[in-house]
Amino acid sequence: MRILLHICCGPCALYPIRQLRQQGHAVTGLFYNPNIHPYQEFRRRIEAVKICSENWDFPVDIDEDYGLGHYLRQVVFHEEERCSLCYAMRLRRTAAAAVAGGFEAFTTTLLYSRYQNHQLLVEQCEQWAREYGSRFYYQDFRLGWQWGIDQSMAMGLYRQPYCGCIYSEQERYDKRLRKARAKAKTAGGG
Repeated sequence: MRILLHICCGPCALYPIRQLRQQGHAVTGLFYNPNIHPYQEFRRRIEAVKICSENWDFPVDIDEDYGLGHYLRQVVFHEEERCSLCYAMRLRRTAAAAVAGGFEAFTTTLLYSRYQNHQLLVEQCEQWAREYGSRFYYQDFRLGWQWGIDQSMAMGLYRQPYCGCIYSEQERYDKRLRKARAKAKTAGGG
């Protein structure tokens, strides 16, 4: 089957590509991630995807337009729902691209991450497949979590420390700040 694989980043693509190919599928990637911030992070992820594409002879369509404004217009004042809105932006585009490109199905590397809402991703993929008249190919790629990490490290791929959105980046730093404050408080006896 010809499958369009939405790719969030190079490291997360490795295991899904391997699995889909081992099952005999022809896989093409789509990098569309308007949520990624800052721009330097966006560029690093694109470069990692290009390395995967070259090293694994893997065709990928990369949307290099920095879509932060589009993403923010969707999520500002809806921060509690930001992941759902972000998934919808990316998966809707993937389902539409699958139909336009004549693919038999689509899936996403977001199903590889232990940090994403797996059930919500499945529900949204099924929804967009119905809406666009496509087929969602489901596989729980989380099973290859460690293999993907090991492979990406062996390849020297850039591995990001957060999902990519500005809110996730803030949470990453807030956690460090909270830990530092707690440590200082404990050390100071107060």
